[in-house]
Amino acid sequence: MKILIELPTWLGDCVMTTPAIENIANYYNNPKITIIGSLASVEVLKNHPKVVRTDVLKKTYLSLYKTAKDLGEFDVFFSFRSSFRSRLFKFFILSNNKYQFKNKYRNCHQVEKYNNFINDSLNANFLADKLNICLISKKNKSIVVENFHTEELGIKDSKPTLGLNPGATYGSAKRWYPQQFAKVAAELSNKYNILIFGGPDEIDIANDIEQYLIEMGVTNYQNLAGRTMLDEFMEYISHLNLFITGDSGPMHVAASLQVPTVAIFGPTDDKETSQWMNKKSIVIKKDLDCQPCMKRTCPLGHHNCMKLIEATDVLNAVNSFKR
Repeated sequence: MKILIELPTWLGDCVMTTPAIENIANYYNNPKITIIGSLASVEVLKNHPKVVRTDVLKKTYLSLYKTAKDLGEFDVFFSFRSSFRSRLFKFFILSNNKYQFKNKYRNCHQVEKYNNFINDSLNANFLADKLNICLISKKNKSIVVENFHTEELGIKDSKPTLGLNPGATYGSAKRWYPQQFAKVAAELSNKYNILIFGGPDEIDIANDIEQYLIEMGVTNYQNLAGRTMLDEFMEYISHLNLFITGDSGPMHVAASLQVPTVAIFGPTDDKETSQWMNKKSIVIKKDLDCQPCMKRTCPLGHHNCMKLIEATDVLNAVNSFKR
């Protein structure tokens, strides 16, 4: 059984498809799955035991037909995207059974939306289980959450490790403030070594946090923003003892690895995109009348959904993990 799956573009959305994809893999007898999507989304599932081929889909319309023909024929095609470009790609795919996600599912978590799409497509009744990114370490061993020794990064002691993820690709409205992240990190630095994460577009905000830490005399940290490939980034997350993040793709990676997480929500809806099935996850938000606005920048100009969240709110959440 040859199956082609088109993945969502964004890292977090792709992670949230994994329960649905696991149900696809279990529905068919000995499926051979090809996955196609963005570089980030392919990275999430390339190590799945049923995946036999991966392709990064180019963004140009002209490449869609050629890519579809190069892939060949499939028994079933599933697309977790609903854009015009994706619908055009579906038209070119050689398969008698084609299913495409539609934005018709309401009042449920995004994981359930993707899973409901698969249930509707297969006339099934699967439950959405835990997230599973199938992460494999460089030593070809499954990674488990454990204490991570940071000596290789220049931190000499072996305290537990705290990860800070201040970025969010959706827009500036989802980002908490560097000074607040630094206040939290400084307060916890006697108990945790600190890793600051971020992609190439998040180096500035990570550097701001680093500067605040320097001013506060914190030395047991490393700024990894812009310095890790995605597979390395996910491996670092897997070894964290605590993760503090906004609503972001790495937040969902942490959920799949059951990393204790404090997630800071502003304009987005935690009922749809909070960590899925992570028992050690706490959402921090202010429940303002304007939330969730789902905008990339604050339409009211005050950004109170993030501005009103203090370092003490996050520290109180961290302390609640011990109770």
